[in-house]
Amino acid sequence: MADPSSYRPKPGQIPDSPGVYKFRDEHRRVIYVGKAKSLRQRLASYFQDLAGLHPRTRTMVTTAASVEWTVVSTEVEALQLEYSWIKEFDPRFNVKYRDDKSYPYLAVTMNEEFPRVQVMRGHKRKGVRYFGPYGHAWAIRDTVDLLLRVFPVRTCSAGVFKNAARTGRPCLLGYIGKCSAPCVGRVSDEEHRDLAEEFCDFMAGRTGTYIRRLEKQMTDAAEEMEYERAARLRDDIEALKKAMEKSAVVLADATDADLMAVAEDELEAAVQIFHVRGGRVRGQRGWVTDKVEAVTTGDLVEHALQQLYGEETGDSVPKEVLVPALPDPVEPVQEWLTERRGSNVSLRIPQRGDKKALMETVQRNALQALGLHKTKRASDLTTRSRALEEIAGALDLDSAPLRIECYDISHLQGDDVVASMVVFEDGLQRKSEYRRFQIKGFEGQDDVRSMHEVITRRFRRYLAEKERTGEWTDGENVSSDGTSADGTSRDGASADGTSTESAPLGNTALEGDTTGNAFAGNAFTEEDGRPKRFAYPPQLVVVDGGQPQVAAAQRALDELGIDDIAVCGLAKRLEEVWLPHEDDPVVLPRTSEGLYLLQRVRDEAHRFAITYQRTKRAKRFKASPLDEVPGLGETRKQALIKHFGSVKKLRSATIDQICEVPGIGRKTAEAVAVALAQAAPAAPAVNTATGEIMEDEEVGASGTTAGSPEEPVSAGASHERRGQET
Repeated sequence: MADPSSYRPKPGQIPDSPGVYKFRDEHRRVIYVGKAKSLRQRLASYFQDLAGLHPRTRTMVTTAASVEWTVVSTEVEALQLEYSWIKEFDPRFNVKYRDDKSYPYLAVTMNEEFPRVQVMRGHKRKGVRYFGPYGHAWAIRDTVDLLLRVFPVRTCSAGVFKNAARTGRPCLLGYIGKCSAPCVGRVSDEEHRDLAEEFCDFMAGRTGTYIRRLEKQMTDAAEEMEYERAARLRDDIEALKKAMEKSAVVLADATDADLMAVAEDELEAAVQIFHVRGGRVRGQRGWVTDKVEAVTTGDLVEHALQQLYGEETGDSVPKEVLVPALPDPVEPVQEWLTERRGSNVSLRIPQRGDKKALMETVQRNALQALGLHKTKRASDLTTRSRALEEIAGALDLDSAPLRIECYDISHLQGDDVVASMVVFEDGLQRKSEYRRFQIKGFEGQDDVRSMHEVITRRFRRYLAEKERTGEWTDGENVSSDGTSADGTSRDGASADGTSTESAPLGNTALEGDTTGNAFAGNAFTEEDGRPKRFAYPPQLVVVDGGQPQVAAAQRALDELGIDDIAVCGLAKRLEEVWLPHEDDPVVLPRTSEGLYLLQRVRDEAHRFAITYQRTKRAKRFKASPLDEVPGLGETRKQALIKHFGSVKKLRSATIDQICEVPGIGRKTAEAVAVALAQAAPAAPAVNTATGEIMEDEEVGASGTTAGSPEEPVSAGASHERRGQET
């Protein structure tokens, strides 16, 4: 590991002007390329205290052994030079987009004497007109087959063309009228090139003018009683319209635009692009990249624009590019695109109308692409096994952790504190065994204490269940009348007297059971008669957080006397895997399947926690006593809650304190105070269907009082549908 101070340039050596810089490692390989409006300011940011750098930036500067730069006159030149160097050196720490598939293009080889229409993949060649990309090659062939009737351009290979010219006999397409047969001299090279130009114009979106011209020719032929020619023109028009129908109209006629959307998490990003020409979606493509450097959404957009248009000129660059976020600064990028097109290019974020609606569609495609990319590895048994083995090796476990539980804390400025527990078995989600926790033992933002409480509650019940039931055997703990061997009834109360009078959610554990595990009846046990597996301990506990959260989880297990469950934490800054009693984190390789699995587990716990927290917050606002204040709208209600933090704190505020909230006058403040004073704390509202308590007392999903450790969630319950929110 190099010390950045060993190669830091001397003061005053770096110029204060636009330029591009390169970091090289000890072997003189370029590992990072960047551009800057001011080289002096940008490079100085890399040589600050390492603790203040982003983890990826810190890794880069400690891997590098030297830095060098090139001064340019404008930011546009810097953008172009940066793109050229990235293509030339392929630096390991730069964002590099990789296609999630090899997209086929419809290509017209205008650089040949007799242009040819064909399907092409890979790098683009000079002098070839490209249209697309298309999702499938067969879509190109269907389109070409329809258009060849009107534009009989050559489609044969060079060998077939030369053989036909030698023998003087055209191929089958020449006989059936789908090729003008320039190989045997039916048309001259100029006439054939004109056909190819018309074909390209039609594919470029200039369809309306050409169809209107054919319709006029058809009408003229009919008036002159040339009915066979009129019929052929009619069939040509129908073929062209059928080809046009293969791409739906999404924007106003003659709109040429590319729409770009980005879906990202801490590790990766997916980019989706829709190519709209003449108001129709002519093609779609997507990329996925590892975020190997600290980048914003605007930076990702800038890199994607370089990738997309770095080798394009003319009409290949559209008049309008719609993006989710603008690069900072945006002017050099827009000027660079304008130079490549040769005319003005608009780079902007759509705000309303059809373009914004289409952008939402592109965004959904990007989210789906990222999700599919992440689940590809999860569906493979060999990959999952390797991930578990890597985790076991990195954490020094005796065996692979076949059951992993992950915990996360979520709150809004200290209010509505909740926690989630998600379960992965054999590297796959077990949504039926997820649990939710409410934290009400204290107020404020204290994730460490919350984590300690959640781990304590979960494993205290595990120990109680273990002590109460002993070793489970098939059917031995349940009598024929539905009573467990220790006298616990499945209908009314558990052995310790806690009510369990709640209906189950689907095939999950009884919601009010304080053990977190149902023990009787087919609805509450596995098919073999054994209890639901929430009572089983995991081999690994993962917490969302760093060293403090890991220490709190380990302390909770130590206090309970549990010493056979491993604990680790995965910080949101990604590569850092923290272990108890360790000052330094374990850094897994970026290509590690183990790191990828831990990240999936952590992200799922975070998703499940924040979904529950938002649900609770929505219920709290809906049941607010402020609804009874006449003339108090949603905006001012939210302003009051935001100012005081909760209705409880607002109730204890004076009228003068309420008046301090923007938009709240004295008369309104008095009405608020009266309404809150009259609204005495009511008994918890209970959902009659599920027994769920809807108010602030700490509860489980079944409506049991403080002490209920969890809320089981069925794989088919509504929680899963809400859980799709990110």
